[in-house]
Amino acid sequence: MKTIGARAIGVVHVCGIRLRSRLQKASCRPDRGDVSITTVIIWAAGITGAVLIAGTITIVINKYNGKLTGL
Repeated sequence: MKTIGARAIGVVHVCGIRLRSRLQKASCRPDRGDVSITTVIIWAAGITGAVLIAGTITIVINKYNGKLTGL
């Protein structure tokens, strides 16, 4: 158990160091990571469209699957 505890403390320490360094880098560039609402809307529309197209293709294939096997 001592080994697991020592490793866990080491992992937490390393994660803390990495988090602090990343926060310092992020504070130098405050505009980093900002996503505009239009980008979110475009991504949502693209994903929705892809899901609708895939669903339509699946429905058509399942509907005509028996009829297509005789070709």
